[in-house]
Amino acid sequence: MYAFDARPQCSGGFEGGRPGLQGLRGCVSTMTTSVLGQKARSFWSTALALVLCALPLAMMVRAIQRDLLGPDPAEALMHMTGEWSIRLLLLVLFARPLARYGWSVLMRFRRILGVSTFFYAGLHLLVFLQVYVGWQSDILLEELTERPYVVVGFIAWLILLVLAVTSLNRLRRALGARWRRLHQSVYIVAVLVVCHVLWLSRSDIGAALFYGVVFAGLLGWRLQQKRKYFTKQLPSE
Repeated sequence: MYAFDARPQCSGGFEGGRPGLQGLRGCVSTMTTSVLGQKARSFWSTALALVLCALPLAMMVRAIQRDLLGPDPAEALMHMTGEWSIRLLLLVLFARPLARYGWSVLMRFRRILGVSTFFYAGLHLLVFLQVYVGWQSDILLEELTERPYVVVGFIAWLILLVLAVTSLNRLRRALGARWRRLHQSVYIVAVLVVCHVLWLSRSDIGAALFYGVVFAGLLGWRLQQKRKYFTKQLPSE
């Protein structure tokens, strides 16, 4: 994951064809320092990624506590949770193209970004169920049958749920090659998100068009990479 030199420089020379005791101690000390340094950097970089992903939640809590959400706090929370889930989804999808061109930071933390995407999408759904549905099944059924943006949003959340659960190492190993194919359904989520925003936009479709263009570009890049891969697999004449 990180570009550290895994070859510790041992000193102390050899005695009779065998490494001297002092050299062996130096070698062990160097290796221990290298491993601990790598683990420490990995820990702190992961902690920083988690803190950054939690910042939007902290902003929302602060806005609620200080009554900064305007005349309609519920609608403001719906917009904030929805927007942040889409932004994090964009980062997830940008991770691979950026890594291909030498910037692998997002790729290192793609799992954290993906789970955070699901987390904010879950908050978005919870606000909807609490404020607009009131946890009543008849109202929920009415919303699902009369408002298509609710249907596509719910389907997108279900897919994110599956992706979040299967991000666990044990399930990833159990799924094997199927895991990669399953997680490519994140592009289906992107299409559903664009439809969700477009149906909600009514007259102002600027945000929907922006997300649509960006997601279309990312999907196009992914399809191009797939085409190159399969072209290389074809037997040469």
